[in-house]
Amino acid sequence: MTTPPLHPALEPLADLVGSFEGDGVGDYPTIERFDYRERITFEHVGKPVLAYEQRTWDPGAGTPMHGERGYLRPAGDGHVELTVAHVFGITELQEGTLETGQDGRSLLRLGSTCLGVATTAKAVGRVSRVLRFDADRVDYDLWMAYADVPETHHLAATLWRVS
Repeated sequence: MTTPPLHPALEPLADLVGSFEGDGVGDYPTIERFDYRERITFEHVGKPVLAYEQRTWDPGAGTPMHGERGYLRPAGDGHVELTVAHVFGITELQEGTLETGQDGRSLLRLGSTCLGVATTAKAVGRVSRVLRFDADRVDYDLWMAYADVPETHHLAATLWRVS
């Protein structure tokens, strides 16, 4: 099967198409600081949406730590929507903006507008992400509100194109 051409609506996100891998650091008031290795992939299928997959693992042991899948889609006039399902039982709908940052790289700012939380899932109340990217690199930060802790920085990573 051949890869269809990129849908014109995805041109502002074209630098994300492919896979990126690198190292990250997690921290939160309820846990100890930790390091992780990560791979994200954005894939297109000819429609005005990118399929998204993320996996992290312990850099020493190689054991899985987290995973999520979803879809990123432009919604017009610099507005972007991200839907994500996490392995630990929550779903997110995030909305935000895509713009050019001061460094000339693309800047995607997203915040949750709706969270679905399974009865056995962690009590996550909000998630926000900022991705800075170009054709070779993705840097991101993630903030989370969990239990009684207000929205606080949780993850940061730098990922480099691998495909």
